[in-house]
This record gives sequence, structure tokens and C-alpha cells, in this order.
Amino acid sequence: MLNDEICKLRDKLNKSIERGDDYSITYQLSVELDELIAQYYKNLKKSKKKVVWITT
Repeated sequence: MLNDEICKLRDKLNKSIERGDDYSITYQLSVELDELIAQYYKNLKKSKKKVVWITT
């Protein structure tokens, strides 16, 4: 699930920062995390558009 991927990548990014990894590694993880978060919100927006209200 996308939420799980976001959590795992966020943890990986935090550990990279804590270890003082090379900037390029930390930056790449940050970019990947941003992309996953953007996808999450895109999916959320799509799911809200699919709601159909039926009134009688």
C-alpha cells in the first residue's frame, strides 16, 4: 500500500540524515518520498471524485 511505502521511505530518509550520508543519497531519497506523497494525494483526489451521491 502507498502509505506503507511512504513510511518506509521516510524512515530510510531520516536514517540517511542521521548517519550523515552523502548529500546526493539524501537528496534522492527526498525526491522519491516527494513523488510518493504526490501520488498519494493524486489518488486521494481521484477517489473523492468517484463518490456518487444518490438522492431520491
